[in-house]
Amino acid sequence: MKATHRVALLIASAMLALSACGIPETGVVQAGGPASGIPPKTPVYFIRGGALVAAFLPTDRPGDAEAALGLLAAGPSPVGASGPLSSDVPSAASAAARRATAVPKQAARGVPTVSVRGDALSIRLPSGFGKLSRLGTEQLICTAAAAHRIGQPAGDQVAVTVTVSGDGGWHAEGTDEGCPDA
Repeated sequence: MKATHRVALLIASAMLALSACGIPETGVVQAGGPASGIPPKTPVYFIRGGALVAAFLPTDRPGDAEAALGLLAAGPSPVGASGPLSSDVPSAASAAARRATAVPKQAARGVPTVSVRGDALSIRLPSGFGKLSRLGTEQLICTAAAAHRIGQPAGDQVAVTVTVSGDGGWHAEGTDEGCPDA
């Protein structure tokens, strides 16, 4: 037998042995959804011990100030990692209940709306929120500005100016310069 025949015979027998190793053929196995990364989060400012603290909450709309304010209006979880959190911003449910008793035919939205013009944000509170405390106003300003910054270039250090307006002509203005680091 020639050497080339021997090599071909050895390769053929090795292939046959490897193909019959006893592992059965299977089809597609369903094992849940596709792999995913870390869900995006946005900083939402709540109160702990009389001071603002950022809680990072999952969102499907990072960089969207209005979505972040929706998370703020939903209220904090009962206990944060370092103790209980609170809010001076009315929850969406409590604001909707106040609106329903005051103006029955008004839509029960309960979440502030945001307009953006460059690095200036305008927050319009829905009817029923009333005048907010200093901390409640700071919660809105810091949460909206932090979410807005997510969509900005990393080197952009211009202060974000936020104007908050509500029922009866009440309004407040501030920047994110005094907000705690997120």
